[in-house]
Amino acid sequence: MINQSDILGKSEWNALVKGLPGFSILQTWEWGAAKSKYGWKPERYVWRDLSGKINAAALILIREKTVPIFNINFRTIYVPQGPLLDWSNKLLRKKVLDDIRVFAQNRKALLIKIDPEIIYGVGEQLDTAGRKFLQAQEVVDELITGNWLFSLQQIQFKNTAWIKLKKLENELLADMKQKTRYNIRLAGRKGVCIREGGIDDLGRIYQMYLETSIRDGFIIRPKEYYIDVWSEFINAKMAVPLIAEVEGEMVAGLLLFHFGERSWYLYGMSTGKHREKMPNYLLQWQAIKLSKKFGCNVYDLWGAPETFNDQDRMWGVYRFKLGLGSQVVQRIGAYDFPLNKIAYKIFSIVIPGFLSITRKIRKAQQLQELK
Repeated sequence: MINQSDILGKSEWNALVKGLPGFSILQTWEWGAAKSKYGWKPERYVWRDLSGKINAAALILIREKTVPIFNINFRTIYVPQGPLLDWSNKLLRKKVLDDIRVFAQNRKALLIKIDPEIIYGVGEQLDTAGRKFLQAQEVVDELITGNWLFSLQQIQFKNTAWIKLKKLENELLADMKQKTRYNIRLAGRKGVCIREGGIDDLGRIYQMYLETSIRDGFIIRPKEYYIDVWSEFINAKMAVPLIAEVEGEMVAGLLLFHFGERSWYLYGMSTGKHREKMPNYLLQWQAIKLSKKFGCNVYDLWGAPETFNDQDRMWGVYRFKLGLGSQVVQRIGAYDFPLNKIAYKIFSIVIPGFLSITRKIRKAQQLQELK
């Protein structure tokens, strides 16, 4: 386990990351830089084989958090959508996980959280006899045997939905639901226009995101966080705001992130105005076409239900994503390694309650921001 700061810079790190299995936008240099402004310390490590070739890497985020009510301090280690390696290589995965445990022990951390892209399979009904499923299950069995626990705090979505882009545009349209194709054409006929935005648009984009969060009942961070994250990637030419307008009025938008041969739909927002003109459908079609222009082979729509029934809170959004021609991708999710089991149990009890309080406070703040 070698600290890359002595050997690799930003461009070299990103080039390395995009060449490793399961690479993610959350393992880029820019993600660590953005998170460093909000209490996380990023450290970047690599593993080499006997020939000196790098065959694994991890952006590791370290954070100390104090729960004021209890005056308890927790240091956590998080590897967002990593570590990156060939998980079918048993010796390599053991080496990487062992090294990360030692890393965390040396820093007296309470826990390690990882959520690598280890895929069970594609579709709602998995082939439990399939090679991919069995390989993923082997890794899960090893994690559990090694005292890793399925995390009650899933930071990223366990499952997601992908659109495979190695097709012609008319083929991608043919893969969509008929109603989706109709709505894309309807938006064009009703005067919806899509444009690429820039840094100057981020304030208004955030206001749409704030309105969306209040309307749909989810909590978001303060404005500065999103402006910093979005600006970091826009300046690096790794993200593009797409904005839907009707008669010059901004009515919907999304942030399209792209890195290597993938793109991601991480943030979407709308004002609720002109919804009958279906601006979100045309936005996604433009995101698909732009992803192809960037040379991406996969468009990750970022999130699908953990349970596939209409009671899931994501069901409506999920049906919209399926209509775009996507397929659900089921992953193993996040796992925690508690280095102090007693403290971890306290953490597991205290943190949900603390988060509930902070969410209520933040919800009140969001309502004030909207005024």
